[in-house]
Amino acid sequence: MEDFLRACQSAVLDNEAKALAAKMGVPHVSLLQRANPDNDAHHLTIEHLFGILLHTGDMRPLRALASEFGFDLTPKTAPKARELASSLAEVGKEVADLTIAVHAALEDSRVNSFEKSLIRQEIHHVRASLDVMDASVKAA
Repeated sequence: MEDFLRACQSAVLDNEAKALAAKMGVPHVSLLQRANPDNDAHHLTIEHLFGILLHTGDMRPLRALASEFGFDLTPKTAPKARELASSLAEVGKEVADLTIAVHAALEDSRVNSFEKSLIRQEIHHVRASLDVMDASVKAA
């Protein structure tokens, strides 16, 4: 927990605390007090943490929190938007590939581990194509 609290304080101190406090709508001194892990009288709320992450883009507190629970934090890369019709065609193709994989696996009424792996791979492709479709719709 100590690493997380220190990361919160560092995020505040390293990102112009006065400007950050103004963006968050809290007094500068109050933010500094709340971010200080050595101050037992004041603590950051989840809303404060969200404001720090939102307004600074400094993910050290989130990384430290994830690490405390045995996880790594890695950013997602946003898919590139495409022309809407092209994106729709890709989604249709990926859904068709998934359908074919499932039908092929069910031909003998048993789904072995290799077939499961292929189906899961096709599901991943469908999800990726839907992410591109979503980005394409947003860009349209």
